[in-house]
Amino acid sequence: MNTMIELPAMRRSAELAPNSVDPEARTVEVIWSAGARVRRASFFGEPYDEELSLDPAHVRLDRLNAGAPFLKVHEVDTLDAVIGSVVPGSARIENGRGIAQVRISERADVEPIWRDIQAGHIRAVSIGYQVHRFDISKPDGGRELWRAVDWTPFEVSAVPVGADPAAGFRAKGEHHDCVLHRRDAPTPQGASPMTDKTQTPASDAATPATTQPTEPVETEDATMTEPKAAAPDPKVAASERSQPKTQATPTPDTEAVATRAREAERDRVSTIYDLAGRLNLERGFAEDLVKRGVSVDECRRLILDQVAAKSDETRTFPHVSVPLGGRDERITRRDAVANALLHRYSPTLFQLEDAARQYRGMTLLELARESLGNAGVNTRGLSRDEVATRALHSTSDFPEILSAVTNKTLRQAYEAYPRTFMLFCRQVLATDFKAMHRVQLGEAPQLLEVGESGEFKRGTLGESKESYKVKTYGRVVAITRQTLINDDLDAFTRIPAMYGNSIAQLESDVVWGIITANPSMADGNALFHTTHKNLAGTGAALDVSSVGAARAAMAKQIGLDKKTVLNVRPAFLIVPASLELKAEQLVAQNLVPAATSSVVPQSIRTLAPISEPRLDAASETAWYLAASPNQIDTIEYAYLEGQQGAYIETRNGFDVDGVEIKCRLDFGAKAIDWRGLYKNPGA
Repeated sequence: MNTMIELPAMRRSAELAPNSVDPEARTVEVIWSAGARVRRASFFGEPYDEELSLDPAHVRLDRLNAGAPFLKVHEVDTLDAVIGSVVPGSARIENGRGIAQVRISERADVEPIWRDIQAGHIRAVSIGYQVHRFDISKPDGGRELWRAVDWTPFEVSAVPVGADPAAGFRAKGEHHDCVLHRRDAPTPQGASPMTDKTQTPASDAATPATTQPTEPVETEDATMTEPKAAAPDPKVAASERSQPKTQATPTPDTEAVATRAREAERDRVSTIYDLAGRLNLERGFAEDLVKRGVSVDECRRLILDQVAAKSDETRTFPHVSVPLGGRDERITRRDAVANALLHRYSPTLFQLEDAARQYRGMTLLELARESLGNAGVNTRGLSRDEVATRALHSTSDFPEILSAVTNKTLRQAYEAYPRTFMLFCRQVLATDFKAMHRVQLGEAPQLLEVGESGEFKRGTLGESKESYKVKTYGRVVAITRQTLINDDLDAFTRIPAMYGNSIAQLESDVVWGIITANPSMADGNALFHTTHKNLAGTGAALDVSSVGAARAAMAKQIGLDKKTVLNVRPAFLIVPASLELKAEQLVAQNLVPAATSSVVPQSIRTLAPISEPRLDAASETAWYLAASPNQIDTIEYAYLEGQQGAYIETRNGFDVDGVEIKCRLDFGAKAIDWRGLYKNPGA
């Protein structure tokens, strides 16, 4: 039997999670419901138990995810009571708990509250909610259980204590309709059947004797108004017994029905678009559901099916680290397992965290079984092969754990490899793969004397253009189920580490290849050419005199206007590995008095030596000087914007029975200006 009654807004205690505080973002997580049962006073005299269903299909999260207010003790009369808001899209239901993230206001009067939240002094939170439908049952010998199967949380408040006995806020709030669905509840003998909606009349001229004023009835967390029972009139009762009873037929309010239908349709459409948008589904998918008139419950099922289908597609895990704070239990557990595997791979590089100690002695197959169990998969009776296959192709955390381990080992090896070119080259970011044109600007025109009553003359900047573009390099490595069964940790630690080294070597090959290949510049001449005045006419051994001559040649370089002296000062002495010791001796400090002709000037000893073995393959005697890129352009290298360095993608394998890991590098380099470089062929 369904009954329509009017209910006020209700409240329940909730809990802050101070350990999830993010001081920079001013956010903290709220556990706004755990669905526990609460004793409440009945609207008709008998107490009952209230339970909030946390089935995602039973909770309307629209108002929370739209940025519901975070209030101070449920105050609604002043704007000062708003001390924050729910972060849009953060409200969710996980593991039977309602969770949301709250952002605290930056107002000065809210700062003391924010400090108390960070310190853990304020932990109690209360939520306001409306129930639209109760499913009522009564166990044998027990109280009635009112289970809310359609309800809306609409605000969160910081309160001194978790259970707020004050009912004034609810008494002032507007009432709303709520459906009571009783299971097998017969109409009590002697009581008239309830109509579709109970009403509390203020006055009725036709029956003044039976109209009584209403009075509030306070409950634990709500205030209701209930009419008093009127004393029966003996004469009226006798008259009614002598007349046949006639069932009154209520006249339907067509306008009210139409209004409710329009509101229901608007709610259906907005809910569909909101769910599809928050789950990053295509708008066309939502539009199709709206046009076909699919119900909200059916839409939720179809949307979840669509999300599950998308989860089988490529999943991307960029190398950028995510800041800690506000993470749920699943992410914390996943990171702990990854840390245990990394510590097993290299205890010196990856320190074991406290949360990872419980996973330290587990094999890969045991960790795979653990991940399946955490995802709700029953692994009892499964063979080793079945566990490995399901772990790699299910919705468990194991593919993400493997990706995190391979990512970190690759990044560690990539960053550890010595890339000597970075000291004298300039890094930039490319927005796309199109050719980038770098204008080699000339010098500002020289100032000319302006005579009395004379006019200023205009000057122009000379320029020369160089161009290059970013290229893509990549390989794919697979982690198969055989890897898990054999407990072969090297497959996704040492192999990715070797890929990290390979990527760093590729970058060095590209940049140093410019030096050794001596490519043509935009003017048609080679990078090192006598026309550019950056190539020694006769090779000379590396010593004070030859370095002094090279330094003088760089200082005499002129601008594109053919007359401005640039005075380029070298900052780096670049040599092949065969000349590394000699270069270090040349710039070393003079420890004992020496002949005047053997003294190395301070200006030469300030040069930073760079030794690169790739130069030996071209020449074991040639050496170079390079200026700082802060003074003048030399060689420029570029990454694709957002893809700096090695980038990792993973997906469930199709060609192989496992997980495929793709490593990609978007990189390019080019000599921009020859005037900051000098070469001596050596002797």
